[in-house]
Amino acid sequence: MLGLLWLIPALPAAGFVLLMLLNRRLSRPAAAWIGAGSVGLSALVALIVCGSFIVSPPAGDSYHQVLWTWFDVAGFAPTIGFYLIHLYSTEHMEHDEGFTRFFMYLNLFVASMLVLVLADNMLLLYLGWEGVGLCSYLLISFWQKDPQNVYSGRKAFIVTRVGDTALIAGLFLLFTQLRTLQIQPMLAAAQHSFVPGSAVAVAAALLILGGAVGKSAQVPLQTWLPDAMAGPSPVSALIHAATMVTAGVYLIARTNVLFTLAPDARLVVAIVGTVTLLIAGFSALVQHDLKRALAYSTISQIGYMFLALGVSGWEAGVFHFMTHAFFKALLFLAAGVIIEALADEHDIFKMGGLVRELPAVFWTFTIGAAALAALPFVTDGFYSKDLIIATSLGSVDGSLWFYVGSLVGAFITALYSFRLVFLVFFGERHTEVTRRPRWRQLVPLYALATLSIVGGLVWMPGWVSGFHPLEDFLDTALPQLDLTSRYAAFADGTGGAFVTILIVAVGIGIAWLLWIPWRKSTHAFSESPAVRPLAAYWLGGWGFDWVYERVFVRPVKWFAHAARNDLVDYVVGGIAWLNVAAWRALSAGQTGRLRAYVAVAGFGIVLVLAVVVLR
Repeated sequence: MLGLLWLIPALPAAGFVLLMLLNRRLSRPAAAWIGAGSVGLSALVALIVCGSFIVSPPAGDSYHQVLWTWFDVAGFAPTIGFYLIHLYSTEHMEHDEGFTRFFMYLNLFVASMLVLVLADNMLLLYLGWEGVGLCSYLLISFWQKDPQNVYSGRKAFIVTRVGDTALIAGLFLLFTQLRTLQIQPMLAAAQHSFVPGSAVAVAAALLILGGAVGKSAQVPLQTWLPDAMAGPSPVSALIHAATMVTAGVYLIARTNVLFTLAPDARLVVAIVGTVTLLIAGFSALVQHDLKRALAYSTISQIGYMFLALGVSGWEAGVFHFMTHAFFKALLFLAAGVIIEALADEHDIFKMGGLVRELPAVFWTFTIGAAALAALPFVTDGFYSKDLIIATSLGSVDGSLWFYVGSLVGAFITALYSFRLVFLVFFGERHTEVTRRPRWRQLVPLYALATLSIVGGLVWMPGWVSGFHPLEDFLDTALPQLDLTSRYAAFADGTGGAFVTILIVAVGIGIAWLLWIPWRKSTHAFSESPAVRPLAAYWLGGWGFDWVYERVFVRPVKWFAHAARNDLVDYVVGGIAWLNVAAWRALSAGQTGRLRAYVAVAGFGIVLVLAVVVLR
């Protein structure tokens, strides 16, 4: 069954090709079957392959499938090889005029992401990396009639290109030093060629981190993600759950050998993650737009993953990577149902009273919010986040500062998660429900809600049961957790867990007080002259966009305006003029008169014969 590995990315890619070629000739049901069906088949094949891998692990706990050699130049021969939402969209987008185009982009996105994850070399991985970047632009700016949507897609494309430039520079550096981009041989060569802390190892790790920061929307390149809400809700779930924004986490985890050899770069990863989870958490706390609040929560939760990776908690970061996929996809899809039910209303202060109007959405959204807040014992988010918090203190690379930052982040997360629940579903109803979800939207919500509850049971802490099959599985690919600091016994035991549970419980309790019995007082306090400037500062993303607009955007626009008639424009304009002139000269001979064509042909023959004779 492992031989079917190539089908996992090939099926969505084939769906993209069919949708692109047939496009307008397809009916909406046919487009939905091709789009959702190809991804569904890919998921089925993935389950079969993964099941076969787990039941009968191959030698070395890895399987390498090479399809063909991409190219071979001077000994550099990267291969096309692999190393081991759609249903909701068919209803959500059923009345959209770009229905087929949407599934075409979505399938290309899925295929690119699967190539990124399964690639056996960094060049093929980079191809998938750029593929998801292109598709994110196409999907975010999908509703092109609104200029703001196009601006948001362009912003995402440009900001992530900053990180991508750092990543490709890192690949060049690694190739020049190690002479290969095949991931496993490259990492093995790095262990033999680089001493711990060497300048080359640190530089390569920092450049890879630059790419990860851009794609995963971490400080200082986080500004594109909140604006990505311009796309349809299925796009938000796809980009913000387990695919594009977590690609940076996957990249760092997969190149963990380089970061192990570069402790300074690893420290930067932890600092970036801690700063990001706090900044984004406070921003999520004051947002009015439902999807924008969830976007900031995504940035914050990926910050937790970066923190785990930075303190050598590779497996803890990947565990939260998995659980976050379940509850964040659930929250975005549920938010899409809410917005659609309220006639495209995004403002949470114009919602309210939906607990009886949309009971299924209420329960599923609440389960997602509880998992995001790490509600103890009954949600998957608790087990993965508690492990990260414990690792931030108990790991050999952990520190008290990282621990405090992670706890503050947990409190803020509980606060803003249930702020959304209480404002959207309780209190007075401000907007009437105009549409209710049908089965194609509800089935994914129920499935993701179930996974948001049981998903964390695959790695339970020792003080609960010690059942941890996921840890055993990850041990075959990632360095094991090294909880050996002087605080390890507290962090990894019942004492550390009690602190996490207390922080989360207090956060949820204060959220209930602020937005249920004290709602009017809380609103008045947030509008007071002393608090409003701070809330506005957080609402605007801590001023990053304001700074970038003045430091980068305006100077580039000014220079482009000032240099609009420079020499390069004359050269380009001249080439265009020559092409137009040549076209006019050639088209002038197309008279449609047979005599003229015969005369020209005869003149040509005479000219050729003259050249031959005179030669």
